[in-house]
Amino acid sequence: MPTYHYRCKNCEYDFTERQSFDDDPITVCPECGQEQVRKIYSAVPIEFKGSGFYRTDGASKSKSE
Repeated sequence: MPTYHYRCKNCEYDFTERQSFDDDPITVCPECGQEQVRKIYSAVPIEFKGSGFYRTDGASKSKSE
């Protein structure tokens, strides 16, 4: 199950919640009770592992080049 990061616009309370893809987003703040919660989106880090990601890992050059 993915973890989502939320923040309340009213009291600025930050929290994370594990939810299924089928669950509705949280809209009510557990701290102040206001309906001001928004999901926070952030960049996902990408890590390239294995061969094929470097210039030297490409196809071998022919002798005519």
